Amino acid sequence: MSARNRPQARRSLARRLAVLSVAVLMALPVAALADADVENSPAAAAITVPAPPSTAAAVEAPPPVPRRGLEIYRQFQQGRADQECSSDVSPRWSKHFSAAPKRLATPSDDTLLLFGYVLDAVRAAHLPSEYALIPFVESGYRPDARSPSGPVGMWQMIERTARNHKVPMRNGYDGRLSPVDSTRAAVRYLKTLHGMFAGDWRLAAMAYNAGEYRILGALKSGGQQARNADPASLAGVPATTQAYVRKLQALSCVLGDARQQESWVKAMDRPAPRLQAVTLDGQTRRITDWADRHGQDPARVGRLNPVFGGGQIGASGDTPLRLLAPELGIN
Repeated sequence: MSARNRPQARRSLARRLAVLSVAVLMALPVAALADADVENSPAAAAITVPAPPSTAAAVEAPPPVPRRGLEIYRQFQQGRADQECSSDVSPRWSKHFSAAPKRLATPSDDTLLLFGYVLDAVRAAHLPSEYALIPFVESGYRPDARSPSGPVGMWQMIERTARNHKVPMRNGYDGRLSPVDSTRAAVRYLKTLHGMFAGDWRLAAMAYNAGEYRILGALKSGGQQARNADPASLAGVPATTQAYVRKLQALSCVLGDARQQESWVKAMDRPAPRLQAVTLDGQTRRITDWADRHGQDPARVGRLNPVFGGGQIGASGDTPLRLLAPELGIN
């Protein structure tokens, strides 16, 4: 290259460098935008990115599964105050209640479902499982039981006791025949007695049978205190009340020993849906209508609710009516 052309070449190179610099500077905002937080960009606000389809929403929830009879049995065993059966358990009452395990294991019998319902209420109140055996002794777990001497229902309450413990009693409605109303009142009463007698379930059961004041009087006259009393030695307590405790002890041991029979355990390993109290809407007048609407067996619902005689549901006034039935959605 000649000397004359060198300055011209240098000016041409300078122009090309200037053009390149401008191009680089013009590109810088674009690069900066690419590195910027797009969530803070005005342009980003107008961009809607569709969310991927939710696989969880596409999966249907599994149908409710009823608990099994063995779960109820294990709950009973775990909640027993007396886990061991001593040699003084009454042979007479053990024989008397020998059929109780069979009733629990029979699918066509409602006893297992009712026993589970009462046991749930007893354990929710932090009480020993032995209290759930009281309806066995009182009525054989029959909600419609009636005694010629006056007691009625699964818990065999007399009318005065029922009213004292706020069981609904009015014309056309005897709450003692409602497992919902009577169980709520009975468990509440047992909770009071359990505390009154220092957590000794035997004394509380005696008080349930004979009245708390009679047992308190027996303790006082015998110079005993509830926290360290010997219930079997209490003087002035009716023989039927002493037998009441022996019945419960024998029944508890009979059920405890049932697990040794393989065939019984197998029979208990079957669906046993929880029973629940359902508040009626005030418009339903027949159990069959409610059962058909909710896919329930009307015969079973009727057996569980003898308070509604003949399956007829009367007007409740201002008091809501409750129906005992298996968990909705589970047969």
